[in-house]
Amino acid sequence: MNLIIDVGNTQVKLAVFEGSALVFDTVCKKDLLLVELQKIKKSFLIDQSIISTVALFSEDELTEIKKIFPHLISLSQNTTVPFKNLYGTPQTLGVDRIAIAAASVSKYPNKNVLVIDAGTCITYDFVDESGSYHGGAITAGVRMRYKSLNEFTDRLPLLDPEYPKSIIGKSTEESIHSGIVNGVLAEINSIINQYKEQYKKLTVVLTGGDTNFLAKRLKNGIFANPIFLLEGLNMILIYNSKND
Repeated sequence: MNLIIDVGNTQVKLAVFEGSALVFDTVCKKDLLLVELQKIKKSFLIDQSIISTVALFSEDELTEIKKIFPHLISLSQNTTVPFKNLYGTPQTLGVDRIAIAAASVSKYPNKNVLVIDAGTCITYDFVDESGSYHGGAITAGVRMRYKSLNEFTDRLPLLDPEYPKSIIGKSTEESIHSGIVNGVLAEINSIINQYKEQYKKLTVVLTGGDTNFLAKRLKNGIFANPIFLLEGLNMILIYNSKND
Protein backbone atom coordinates (compact mmCIF):
# COMPACT_ATOMS: atom_id res chain seq x y z
CA MET A 1 0.00 0.00 0.00
CA ASN A 2 1.05 3.60 -0.64
CA LEU A 3 1.06 6.34 1.98
CA ILE A 4 0.53 9.93 0.82
CA ILE A 5 1.49 12.88 3.03
CA ASP A 6 0.43 16.31 1.77
CA VAL A 7 1.57 19.16 4.01
CA GLY A 8 -0.35 22.29 3.06
CA ASN A 9 -0.35 25.84 4.36
CA THR A 10 -3.01 25.18 6.99
CA GLN A 11 -3.25 21.41 7.51
CA VAL A 12 -1.82 17.99 6.65
CA LYS A 13 -3.74 15.53 4.49
CA LEU A 14 -2.94 11.83 4.80
CA ALA A 15 -4.11 9.10 2.46
CA VAL A 16 -3.53 5.40 1.89
CA PHE A 17 -3.92 3.93 -1.59
CA GLU A 18 -4.01 0.33 -2.70
CA GLY A 19 -2.92 0.66 -6.30
CA SER A 20 -4.97 3.58 -7.59
CA ALA A 21 -7.84 3.06 -5.13
CA LEU A 22 -8.16 5.28 -2.07
CA VAL A 23 -8.73 3.15 1.04
CA PHE A 24 -8.21 5.73 3.79
CA ASP A 25 -7.80 9.47 4.22
CA THR A 26 -7.75 11.93 7.10
CA VAL A 27 -6.72 15.47 7.97
CA CYS A 28 -4.66 16.62 10.95
CA LYS A 29 -2.70 19.56 12.27
CA LYS A 30 1.03 19.57 11.61
CA ASP A 31 1.94 19.08 15.28
CA LEU A 32 -0.11 15.85 15.35
CA LEU A 33 1.42 14.38 12.20
CA LEU A 34 3.74 11.87 13.88
CA VAL A 35 0.92 10.63 16.08
CA GLU A 36 -1.33 10.07 13.05
CA LEU A 37 1.48 8.33 11.17
CA GLN A 38 1.97 5.88 14.03
CA LYS A 39 -1.76 5.07 13.87
CA ILE A 40 -1.52 4.44 10.13
CA LYS A 41 1.51 2.19 10.60
CA LYS A 42 -0.49 0.02 13.01
CA SER A 43 -3.51 -0.14 10.71
CA PHE A 44 -1.99 -0.61 7.23
CA LEU A 45 0.90 -2.48 5.66
CA ILE A 46 2.66 0.44 3.95
CA ASP A 47 5.15 -0.47 1.23
CA GLN A 48 6.21 3.00 0.14
CA SER A 49 5.38 6.62 0.87
CA ILE A 50 5.70 10.13 -0.51
CA ILE A 51 5.58 13.54 1.14
CA SER A 52 4.76 16.84 -0.51
CA THR A 53 5.05 20.05 1.46
CA VAL A 54 4.36 23.66 0.50
CA ALA A 55 4.92 24.81 4.10
CA LEU A 56 8.25 25.12 5.90
CA PHE A 57 9.39 21.64 6.85
CA SER A 58 12.79 20.93 8.43
CA GLU A 59 15.19 18.07 7.76
CA ASP A 60 14.74 16.99 11.38
CA GLU A 61 11.01 16.61 10.83
CA LEU A 62 11.62 14.53 7.70
CA THR A 63 14.06 12.37 9.63
CA GLU A 64 11.40 11.64 12.26
CA ILE A 65 8.95 10.58 9.54
CA LYS A 66 11.56 8.34 7.93
CA LYS A 67 12.01 6.57 11.26
CA ILE A 68 8.38 5.46 10.92
CA PHE A 69 8.33 4.96 7.13
CA PRO A 70 11.89 4.48 5.80
CA HIS A 71 10.88 4.16 2.13
CA LEU A 72 9.88 7.82 1.80
CA ILE A 73 10.15 9.97 -1.32
CA SER A 74 10.30 13.70 -0.65
CA LEU A 75 8.73 15.33 -3.69
CA SER A 76 10.85 18.08 -5.23
CA GLN A 77 11.48 19.71 -8.58
CA ASN A 78 14.08 16.98 -9.22
CA THR A 79 11.71 14.03 -8.71
CA THR A 80 11.01 11.93 -11.80
CA VAL A 81 7.48 12.69 -13.02
CA PRO A 82 5.19 11.28 -15.77
CA PHE A 83 4.93 14.52 -17.76
CA LYS A 84 7.11 16.91 -19.71
CA ASN A 85 7.71 20.13 -17.77
CA LEU A 86 7.69 23.21 -20.03
CA TYR A 87 7.46 25.71 -17.14
CA GLY A 88 9.85 28.61 -17.71
CA THR A 89 11.39 28.31 -14.25
CA PRO A 90 10.97 24.60 -13.37
CA GLN A 91 12.99 24.86 -10.15
CA THR A 92 10.43 27.32 -8.75
CA LEU A 93 7.39 25.19 -9.58
CA GLY A 94 5.49 24.30 -6.41
CA VAL A 95 5.27 20.62 -5.48
CA ASP A 96 1.48 20.90 -5.24
CA ARG A 97 1.35 21.98 -8.87
CA ILE A 98 3.72 19.15 -9.84
CA ALA A 99 1.32 16.65 -8.23
CA ILE A 100 -1.65 18.20 -10.04
CA ALA A 101 0.12 17.92 -13.39
CA ALA A 102 0.90 14.26 -12.67
CA ALA A 103 -2.75 13.57 -11.88
CA SER A 104 -3.82 15.31 -15.10
CA VAL A 105 -1.73 13.16 -17.44
CA SER A 106 -2.53 9.98 -15.51
CA LYS A 107 -6.31 10.40 -15.21
CA TYR A 108 -6.92 12.26 -18.50
CA PRO A 109 -4.34 11.00 -21.02
CA ASN A 110 -4.26 12.63 -24.46
CA LYS A 111 -6.51 15.48 -23.33
CA ASN A 112 -6.08 19.20 -22.71
CA VAL A 113 -6.64 19.63 -18.98
CA LEU A 114 -7.09 22.76 -16.86
CA VAL A 115 -6.96 22.11 -13.12
CA ILE A 116 -8.24 24.72 -10.67
CA ASP A 117 -6.97 24.10 -7.14
CA ALA A 118 -9.08 26.20 -4.76
CA GLY A 119 -7.32 26.25 -1.41
CA THR A 120 -5.36 28.88 0.50
CA CYS A 121 -4.42 30.12 -2.95
CA ILE A 122 -6.28 29.42 -6.17
CA THR A 123 -3.96 27.96 -8.78
CA TYR A 124 -4.64 27.27 -12.43
CA ASP A 125 -2.53 24.59 -14.12
CA PHE A 126 -2.63 23.49 -17.75
CA VAL A 127 -1.43 20.24 -19.31
CA ASP A 128 -1.87 19.73 -23.05
CA GLU A 129 -2.93 16.60 -24.91
CA SER A 130 0.68 15.56 -25.49
CA GLY A 131 1.30 15.37 -21.74
CA SER A 132 3.26 18.61 -21.47
CA TYR A 133 2.80 20.94 -18.51
CA HIS A 134 2.82 24.63 -19.47
CA GLY A 135 2.03 26.57 -16.28
CA GLY A 136 -1.00 28.67 -15.38
CA ALA A 137 -1.77 31.25 -12.73
CA ILE A 138 -1.78 31.87 -8.98
CA THR A 139 -4.16 34.15 -7.09
CA ALA A 140 -5.60 34.60 -3.61
CA GLY A 141 -8.01 31.96 -2.32
CA VAL A 142 -11.48 32.58 -0.93
CA ARG A 143 -10.51 32.76 2.75
CA MET A 144 -7.42 34.81 1.98
CA ARG A 145 -9.63 37.43 0.35
CA TYR A 146 -11.89 37.60 3.40
CA LYS A 147 -8.85 37.89 5.66
CA SER A 148 -7.21 40.60 3.55
CA LEU A 149 -10.29 42.86 3.75
CA ASN A 150 -10.18 42.59 7.52
CA GLU A 151 -6.40 43.02 7.89
CA PHE A 152 -5.89 45.88 5.45
CA THR A 153 -8.83 48.03 6.53
CA ASP A 154 -9.81 49.55 9.85
CA ARG A 155 -13.48 48.61 10.04
CA LEU A 156 -14.33 45.68 7.80
CA PRO A 157 -15.09 42.52 9.82
CA LEU A 158 -13.56 39.07 9.33
CA LEU A 159 -16.30 36.77 8.05
CA ASP A 160 -16.58 33.09 7.20
CA PRO A 161 -17.28 32.39 3.52
CA GLU A 162 -20.97 32.40 2.71
CA TYR A 163 -23.01 32.40 -0.49
CA PRO A 164 -24.39 35.91 -1.08
CA LYS A 165 -28.14 36.26 -0.92
CA SER A 166 -28.08 38.72 -3.81
CA ILE A 167 -25.64 40.42 -6.14
CA ILE A 168 -26.62 43.62 -4.29
CA GLY A 169 -25.28 43.60 -0.74
CA LYS A 170 -27.57 45.59 1.55
CA SER A 171 -25.24 45.55 4.54
CA THR A 172 -21.46 45.55 5.00
CA GLU A 173 -21.48 41.80 5.61
CA GLU A 174 -23.66 41.10 2.57
CA SER A 175 -21.50 43.38 0.44
CA ILE A 176 -18.34 41.49 1.44
CA HIS A 177 -19.92 38.12 0.65
CA SER A 178 -21.18 39.41 -2.70
CA GLY A 179 -17.88 40.97 -3.65
CA ILE A 180 -15.65 38.05 -2.73
CA VAL A 181 -17.76 35.03 -3.69
CA ASN A 182 -19.19 36.49 -6.90
CA GLY A 183 -15.75 37.86 -7.74
CA VAL A 184 -14.09 34.45 -7.36
CA LEU A 185 -16.79 32.71 -9.39
CA ALA A 186 -16.61 35.33 -12.14
CA GLU A 187 -12.82 35.04 -12.22
CA ILE A 188 -12.88 31.24 -12.51
CA ASN A 189 -15.55 31.24 -15.23
CA SER A 190 -13.70 33.93 -17.16
CA ILE A 191 -10.39 32.06 -17.07
CA ILE A 192 -12.06 28.80 -18.14
CA ASN A 193 -13.62 30.63 -21.09
CA GLN A 194 -10.25 32.10 -22.09
CA TYR A 195 -8.69 28.63 -22.12
CA LYS A 196 -11.63 27.27 -24.13
CA GLU A 197 -11.05 29.94 -26.77
CA GLN A 198 -7.58 28.45 -27.35
CA TYR A 199 -8.37 24.80 -26.66
CA LYS A 200 -11.82 23.78 -27.89
CA LYS A 201 -11.63 20.33 -26.32
CA LEU A 202 -10.82 21.15 -22.71
CA THR A 203 -11.29 19.06 -19.58
CA VAL A 204 -11.68 21.20 -16.45
CA VAL A 205 -11.07 19.84 -12.96
CA LEU A 206 -11.85 21.66 -9.72
CA THR A 207 -10.04 20.48 -6.60
CA GLY A 208 -8.82 21.75 -3.23
CA GLY A 209 -10.44 22.61 0.08
CA ASP A 210 -13.09 24.90 -1.42
CA THR A 211 -14.20 22.43 -4.10
CA ASN A 212 -17.65 21.79 -2.64
CA PHE A 213 -18.20 25.46 -1.79
CA LEU A 214 -17.54 26.62 -5.35
CA ALA A 215 -18.60 23.73 -7.57
CA LYS A 216 -22.37 24.27 -7.30
CA ARG A 217 -22.18 27.85 -8.53
CA LEU A 218 -19.79 27.52 -11.46
CA LYS A 219 -21.48 27.81 -14.86
CA ASN A 220 -18.91 25.85 -16.87
CA GLY A 221 -19.04 22.05 -16.93
CA ILE A 222 -16.31 20.79 -14.61
CA PHE A 223 -15.22 17.63 -12.83
CA ALA A 224 -15.14 18.25 -9.08
CA ASN A 225 -12.53 16.08 -7.37
CA PRO A 226 -11.36 17.13 -3.88
CA ILE A 227 -8.62 14.44 -3.77
CA PHE A 228 -7.09 15.13 -7.20
CA LEU A 229 -3.76 16.29 -5.72
CA LEU A 230 -3.55 13.19 -3.49
CA GLU A 231 -4.16 11.03 -6.56
CA GLY A 232 -1.37 12.87 -8.33
CA LEU A 233 1.07 12.17 -5.51
CA ASN A 234 0.08 8.51 -5.62
CA MET A 235 0.68 8.46 -9.38
CA ILE A 236 4.17 9.92 -8.89
CA LEU A 237 4.92 7.28 -6.27
CA ILE A 238 3.75 4.47 -8.58
CA TYR A 239 5.68 5.96 -11.52
CA ASN A 240 8.91 6.09 -9.52
CA SER A 241 8.50 2.55 -8.19
CA LYS A 242 8.17 1.26 -11.77
CA ASN A 243 11.26 3.17 -12.88
CA ASP A 244 13.57 2.12 -10.04
